[in-house]
Amino acid sequence: MHPTDWQKSTYSDGGDGNDCIELASTPAVLHLRESDAPGTVLTTAPAPFARFLHAIRTGTPGIVASVTAHPGGAC
Repeated sequence: MHPTDWQKSTYSDGGDGNDCIELASTPAVLHLRESDAPGTVLTTAPAPFARFLHAIRTGTPGIVASVTAHPGGAC
């Protein structure tokens, strides 16, 4: 699936406007990409991404291990 309805981060208004994270979503899947490299898309489910954001916001040590180490091994 290649999403077509991309939304640019509101934090991307400064600078040259190309250093942006863009998001497209459905109820079950989130797609993330960088504006200047739109051919590379990270796809994940909402729950693992929410855990990732929470870990960033709270400064959780070992962020990668705490977000990706869960049953099933897939994000």
